[in-house]
Amino acid sequence: MSDLIRPFREALESLDRVRAEALFQQALLRLSPIQAVEQVIVPALEQMGSAWQAGSVALSQVYMAGRCCEELVERVLPPSDPDRKHQPRSAIVLLNDYHMLGKRIVYSVMRASGFELFDYGRMDVEEVVERAIADRIRVLLISVLMLPSALRVGEVCLQLKARGSGIKVAVGGAPFLFDAELWREVGADAMGRSASDAVAIVGGWMGEMS
Repeated sequence: MSDLIRPFREALESLDRVRAEALFQQALLRLSPIQAVEQVIVPALEQMGSAWQAGSVALSQVYMAGRCCEELVERVLPPSDPDRKHQPRSAIVLLNDYHMLGKRIVYSVMRASGFELFDYGRMDVEEVVERAIADRIRVLLISVLMLPSALRVGEVCLQLKARGSGIKVAVGGAPFLFDAELWREVGADAMGRSASDAVAIVGGWMGEMS
């Protein structure tokens, strides 16, 4: 499938949905739907995440690529499809901030990679703690843009631990990129620099939670 990854990624980067879908259909001629997702879509999105970190693609391209791939995955892997990953109950939330783009990108790339997760939108500390516990969440992805919101992640982690929830918390956003140790200081379990990092983090935790 390596012969399809590069042209598929290039189609995504140029926002050529027709070409991207045609290439994905080629993959489906040789692979099962879940194999096509894992061997073509996931590596292409991972490469785009690395390219964004290197400054060679724009954040808007990553966002649109995630949305395009999310639509492709939804067609071949409905939410109830048994081929979807056996995964822990997960949710993503924007903590206190108002800029949704980063969270939306992670959400789209996660779903395009075969994961199902709750989208909590924007919440404050108390709201997300109550909702995560009520939904029996095991993995919580928190996105922030501003430092004050990043610091409030510490309150979320403290409250979740105080209530014995056992929820693993992964964080992402500008403050954690500027300070590589901040995620540890606020008590998170992991930090992702890109949407593809979130896929890898949750994928790594899946084995521990099975």
